[in-house]
Amino acid sequence: DLNKKILELEEEIGYVFKNKKLLETATFHKSYAYQIDRESNERLEFLGDSILEYVMTEHLYNLLPDENEGDLTKIRSYIVCEESLYNIASSLNFEKYMNISKAQENSSGKSKAILADMVEAVIAAIFLDSDIFTAKKFIISNFKKIIEYAINTDNLKDYKTTFQELAGKFGINKIYYVLLEESGPDHEKKFVFELNAVVKGKNKKFGIGTGGSKKEAQMEAAKKGLEELEKYEENTKDYSSK
Repeated sequence: DLNKKILELEEEIGYVFKNKKLLETATFHKSYAYQIDRESNERLEFLGDSILEYVMTEHLYNLLPDENEGDLTKIRSYIVCEESLYNIASSLNFEKYMNISKAQENSSGKSKAILADMVEAVIAAIFLDSDIFTAKKFIISNFKKIIEYAINTDNLKDYKTTFQELAGKFGINKIYYVLLEESGPDHEKKFVFELNAVVKGKNKKFGIGTGGSKKEAQMEAAKKGLEELEKYEENTKDYSSK
């Protein structure tokens, strides 16, 4: 019974909806929504993705006043990822409440991606039913452990991996590092690398890094590249027309 499931789900997430249909929609995978002629959770997921990114950006900005843009980006990208969202979906038992068609369930099941998307849809549903502060409360309380781990661990993905993953989101591919300079004696080498990527068919320079090893210089270039990527995210049109 859908109504019973919605009441149970409200208990799991710790929020009672004024408009229950919003939460219902958040549980509808497109395969199921199509069958019952209702809207799927895709539009909610689209909105929830932006709310989550905004809330996490503001939270980390205030929480870590001494961190630079590249480090903040690295920490945020670790927190706001499919794996983290899936972990939250699991802790809230979303698999029990996610509605997908039998055919979909038989082919791929309630996959990580489907459950991760439901978390973003629920965030948007809470926001639309209340306000940004309530949505923020839900986000911060559920991401608390992941945030703590991301801030306190030294094992975060390196800058090169983070740049590659974020760039992929914008359809930026063919990322490569060009050696601009190699100098100094063997015991005191200096390498300078430039990070390049293909954006809309054109080559773009994203950052230059210097280091005592090739890896170190490339890592520094990727770190600078993450800052450039932030600007790209803010204004794609301006950036790609340069």
